Amino acid sequence: MPTESITKKISHRICKHMNKDHSNALFAYASHYGGVEDPKKVVMEAISSTTMRLKVNEEVIHIPFDHELIDSEDAHRTLVSMLKEISKPSG
Repeated sequence: MPTESITKKISHRICKHMNKDHSNALFAYASHYGGVEDPKKVVMEAISSTTMRLKVNEEVIHIPFDHELIDSEDAHRTLVSMLKEISKPSG
């Protein structure tokens, strides 16, 4: 299966999916990784190989990834991993 580098088209597809089906994850990313205390509205605007760009309460924030994403599959794995990291019990 060929990999899909993160082009504008792929970014748009990922953002559309995340905004439609995983808005709860976007709120979690904004709070945990973006440091936003009380996000009211969160929209993923773009994803690149190095960051995700979220519009949170009408302000744009960039959340860096812990590595440079290789392709769309790596983006998927990384976004899931970031969400799992948030869900880990602290202690």
